[in-house]
Formats: sequence, C-alpha cells, structure tokens
Amino acid sequence: MAIKDGWFTENEVMWPGQAMSLKVDEVLYEGRSDFQDVLVFKSSTYGTVLVLDGVIQVTERDEFAYQEMITHLPMFSHPSPKSVLVVGGGDGGVLREICKHSCVETITMCEIDPLVCDVSKKYLANSTATAFDDPRVTLVHADAAEYVKGKTNAYDVVIVDSSDPVGPAETLFTSSFYAGLQAAMRPGGIMCNQGECIWLHLPLIADCLKACQKVFPSVDYAYTTIPTYPSGQIGFLLCSSSPDTVLRQSAREPSAAMLAQLKYYSPAVHAAAFILPRFAEEVIAAQRTPKVAQFCTSTAPGLLSRPALALAAVGVAVGAIAATALSRR
Repeated sequence: MAIKDGWFTENEVMWPGQAMSLKVDEVLYEGRSDFQDVLVFKSSTYGTVLVLDGVIQVTERDEFAYQEMITHLPMFSHPSPKSVLVVGGGDGGVLREICKHSCVETITMCEIDPLVCDVSKKYLANSTATAFDDPRVTLVHADAAEYVKGKTNAYDVVIVDSSDPVGPAETLFTSSFYAGLQAAMRPGGIMCNQGECIWLHLPLIADCLKACQKVFPSVDYAYTTIPTYPSGQIGFLLCSSSPDTVLRQSAREPSAAMLAQLKYYSPAVHAAAFILPRFAEEVIAAQRTPKVAQFCTSTAPGLLSRPALALAAVGVAVGAIAATALSRR
C-alpha cells in the first residue's frame, strides 16, 4: 500500500527519482484484480482518485484535461464518425466524451479488467463513469490485441486509453497491435493512443511514432497539461489511415451547446496542442508525416523557405492594398 502518514505517493518505474503525492482523507477501496492492484481514495484537494498499480489514473479535479483531449482530438479530426472503438478507458471518461457526439451510432469499449469498470461505476458515478448505460455502448472484457484480430472496416475512430507500456498495457504500443487496429478501421479512420510525457519519455515517444509510421501514412503528436500526471503533461499519438491528413486541422467543430459542456477542449486548443517546445519538436518532427510547414511548428523557418516567402508575399499584397486605399482618400 502506497499510503504513509496520511499521504499517497506514486510508485512507478517509468519516472524514477520523482513522485506525485496527495493527501488522503479516506480509503474507499483497495484490492487486486487478475491484472493489477486497484486503489480508490478520497483526497483532500483532488476529490476521488483512482490508482492502478501505484499510478494515478483519474482524479475528479483534473480528469477533464485528459479525457476531453484524448477523445475530441481524434473525434473532431474525423468529419462524421459513426462507429468508435475504445481500448481500455475503464474509468468511463472517454465514453462520457464520445457520447457527446450525436453523430456516433455505436461505441465498443474493450477493457481487459472488469474490476476497473465496476469500481469506477461505484466511486466515480458522478464524474467519469456516467455513460456506461448509453444504448450505443457495448462493453467487452478482452485483450484488445486479440479482440481486433479479423475485424475489418469496422471503426471510424479508435481511441486507445491505456496505462503505460508495462504490465497489461505493454502490447498496446507495438507495430503489430497498430496493424490490427488499422485493418479494423474504415477508410479515413483516425486512431489516438495515449502517448507519454515529453519531459520523461521522449525517446520512447519517438519509438512509438516510428511503430505507428510502419502502419499509418499520417502520424502526429499532440499533448495536454494535467497536474496529477508525471511532470504535468501527457501526450497523444494521432494517426490517420489516409495519406496527407493534417491532424492538427480539425474536420469539424463542436456546436455551441456541446462547447458549453467542455472545460478544456476547443477548436483553438485543438490546433495549439500540436505546437511543441523546441527540444521536443526537434525529435518528433523527424517522425511526423506528412511534414507540416515550418511556421506551424516551434522551429524557426529559414529566411528563404517557402513558408517564409509565402508569408512575405501575403504581407506585400496586404500592404499594397492598404496603400492603394489610402491614396484614394
């Protein structure tokens, strides 16, 4: 048990030398499934907290920053998603967000651990676990890598809401798994996978993007900020089964009614989520396909690059129009 003197502290091999701690008011559940340790507690400042194998998965205070972005980045990158597959996501947060899209007709959720769903329905019933009863949802408890085998032309969007690539989620970060997903996707389908932290796992992110590139013709990386995840940042691997898809350009936008329900995602945030600090951009740009114009990244354009010349031409044209208008006064 990772609680000592009234404080929970994470225990995770993927970020040695640092740990997130939260003050515990009450332990609500502690047990072990066939796959992992499960802990739920009430914290002093972050509400109810779900922990798997010693790692924070959800807190009621900041979960929306992750749930909205891992869901709406791929959902709004598709012009009209009808069929959606969720891999993992037993806390229900991704389901909650997908169900906000009225265009969706069917949602299949493949979560390997039924205990995570059961615990979430009981202790997160008023936050993330609100959509399990939606009639469009089919819940399957299976290994997703096995579940997608043999499926073709089934899904418009696939969202892989997995834990880190150790333990039960290790198979969800491989080229063979991505190939299975791609085969199960419809033409123009979008896949989004939890993509780790640029501050801690940049080489791993590059390797995962390379694995995606072997399968998908369009690959990019975006991120969100969230206080209780390692270093306050988590990323997303976004892929399209269609070539030359610029995933940072949303294919549609939320209605005013839907936007009023959101706390983090917006069309502007969608575009901004792909702009990376230079140290990360230099690594990820090498894996991104298709390549984007330099002025859309954090890397400075060359003085005589095509994007720079195009911007200069626009500036000259605008200036000429303004000068002509003034001369006529």
